[in-house]
Amino acid sequence: MYRIDIGIDLGTANVKVYMRDKGIVITQPSVVAYDTKTKTIVAVGSKAKKMLGKTPEHIEVVKPLKHGVVSNYTLTERMIKAFVKNAMQKRKIWGRPNICVCVPSRITEVEKKAVEDAVLRTGAREIFVLESAVAAALGAKLDIMETYGHMVIDIGAGTTDIAVLSAGGIAEGNSLKVAGDDYTEALIKYVRRHHNVLLGELSAEEVKCEIGSVCKRKKEMSYVVKGKNMVSGLPVKVELGSEEIREAFKDVTEQILNAICAVIENAPPELIADVSREGIVLSGGGSLMYGIDHLIQEKTGIKVIKADKPFDTVANGAGTASEYIREQEELI
Repeated sequence: MYRIDIGIDLGTANVKVYMRDKGIVITQPSVVAYDTKTKTIVAVGSKAKKMLGKTPEHIEVVKPLKHGVVSNYTLTERMIKAFVKNAMQKRKIWGRPNICVCVPSRITEVEKKAVEDAVLRTGAREIFVLESAVAAALGAKLDIMETYGHMVIDIGAGTTDIAVLSAGGIAEGNSLKVAGDDYTEALIKYVRRHHNVLLGELSAEEVKCEIGSVCKRKKEMSYVVKGKNMVSGLPVKVELGSEEIREAFKDVTEQILNAICAVIENAPPELIADVSREGIVLSGGGSLMYGIDHLIQEKTGIKVIKADKPFDTVANGAGTASEYIREQEELI
């Protein structure tokens, strides 16, 4: 039987590491700071993220993962190695660990190989690559081996994975390269266009987390954020309201809703009949956006259920996929 020692949710915004018998032991931003002169790593994770926009010229702070796939192989490898080493110190695992790593659905073989190689070089004994939608379903404790339709939507930072699953696989799905980071970018563009103010990435993310919404709130909110006036170059404060945020997020939300509807339209009617009875399971950090579940339910006419601890669903699925992997191997 394939036994998983470590499960990794290799996210665009955060890397989460699940350890057997311990649960999630690492949750760190997918950010690396390195010295371009000496080619050495300065910081990884939360320490590196705090350095965004605040470093001298010879220190670069980068996100080595774009839309859930490796964009900088060397930095991705070194980042994963640091997190796995940290996780291994939290519990003694004899020998090299078996690692299950999650990737977006429908990535190319080249992209998949890049992830496998990066994880393998951390010292893993064996690698199993699991699609994020499958991991989300397992993390939500859905029995996807039965011949019954289940639907999951995992809204991460770089990708939105949508899938209708049955009999151990994805019957119909899509991996949309539009997700939480696109909301942040949309807000930066909106404030620049309508207020002539440039927001930093961290500031825009802060606004998104504090008052971000995709449908009208019972009580409207506002938030004051600091940015730089694009004419004078001086620091200024801007008060943003919930209505403005919704307007900024409108295009991104429509892309996600249209992709969800397309998957439902293309899926076999028998499976969608099952889904309509059981509901759609929503996971990922993007599912925490105010009103996204109600909007999906309104658009599709199917009830939407948020997974318990949606931020950790994929990592939990990766770490507890042993039984699923065993059954898949028996089918081969």
